[in-house]
Amino acid sequence: MTTQLHDTMLAMGRDAVAAARELAQADTQMRNGALAAIAADLRASCAAILAANQRDLEAARANGLAAAMLDRLALDAKRVAAMANGVEAIMALPDPVGSVSAEWQRPNGLVIQRVRVPLGVIGIIYESRPNVTCDAGALCLKSGNAAILRGGSESVHSSRAIHESLVRGLLVAGLPAACIQLVATTDRAAVGHMLADMSGYIDVVVPRGGKSLVARVLQEARVPVIGHLEGICHVYVDRDADLAMARAIVLNAKMRRTGICGAAETLLVDRGCVTTHLVPIVRDLIEAGCEVRGDAIVAAADSRVKPASEEDWGTEYLDAIIAVRVVDGVDEAIEHIERYGSAHTESIVTGNDATAQHFLQRVDSAIVLHNASTQFADGGEFGMGAEIGISTDRFHARGPVGVEQLTSYKYVVRGAGQVRA
Repeated sequence: MTTQLHDTMLAMGRDAVAAARELAQADTQMRNGALAAIAADLRASCAAILAANQRDLEAARANGLAAAMLDRLALDAKRVAAMANGVEAIMALPDPVGSVSAEWQRPNGLVIQRVRVPLGVIGIIYESRPNVTCDAGALCLKSGNAAILRGGSESVHSSRAIHESLVRGLLVAGLPAACIQLVATTDRAAVGHMLADMSGYIDVVVPRGGKSLVARVLQEARVPVIGHLEGICHVYVDRDADLAMARAIVLNAKMRRTGICGAAETLLVDRGCVTTHLVPIVRDLIEAGCEVRGDAIVAAADSRVKPASEEDWGTEYLDAIIAVRVVDGVDEAIEHIERYGSAHTESIVTGNDATAQHFLQRVDSAIVLHNASTQFADGGEFGMGAEIGISTDRFHARGPVGVEQLTSYKYVVRGAGQVRA
């Protein structure tokens, strides 16, 4: 770790703290004005953003980045427009800062309110998805937090171009550029500084990336962390599932986008519907280009199925691969999820409401769904505009981390001269 980088990172921390103080005093109109300007600038800068992204893609292909990772990295006009739309959706959300989540009066006349406040300075460390630069910056801005963003080296040019739009939007609204800072260097030592040396400046760290990144952050961070290690997501097809619905949900859950954390990695099929459901579902997956790894019953259903190992049940592939297992009903499906899952997202497909309710109550994951694809594990789909990530923690935030999850609270107590006996 060089002295120069150390000094640069600490200067960013000081600037972020000062910006956070100013941002905390900015009213809703001012913050929303910045978000509106950011959305407009993203649209106006689409060509420049795509040109920068092309540089990243060319380098990634030359370095042999996997197809699913290339999909995460790639931008097109539609995705840039989606980023701008996401910023406007965040802008339209109710302002969490200053909102009163509870209020009561004590017998002695004291009126007590629980009021939402920003967390302060949030450090976001992420890998190849350049849209996180936009989502994280906008969410922090809406929730009154300053942000220090450290993107992956794969997306360095894309992130810089997007960050320029964020800064221009801040300046148009009269807010400090330091409200959203981007770590300019690709030196990995910068991450070490954020985790170990900036506890006096950064209040919470949010990692968004692969298992090794999140594990490093959890191990080295000296401030609270909001994150998840893996997205080992399951779809369970129950004996009372409608076949057409099950086929559509399974195919979408796995193949819509294989490289996102909400992609299904394991399919569990009830033994009670094996004769009717297993073959067409497996055939759909294989014909869509998915490699199926299954137990003996699944392998017997289609000669193209490869045998699954014990390791497959606990693997997040982030690729066109799925592990398939036959289970004896909903309770064995739940036991499998408890043993091998990562507490991220699980779905049950069934027409039996009692079975569905049993699954929804028993499965202790951040997101549980009934008759819907796991790919809905997304803050935008939840009406949050966007998300910084999906948290599998049990403290502070769980599930999609949006504007409300980026706030804490304080107690405001109003009296009329009361003193304690």
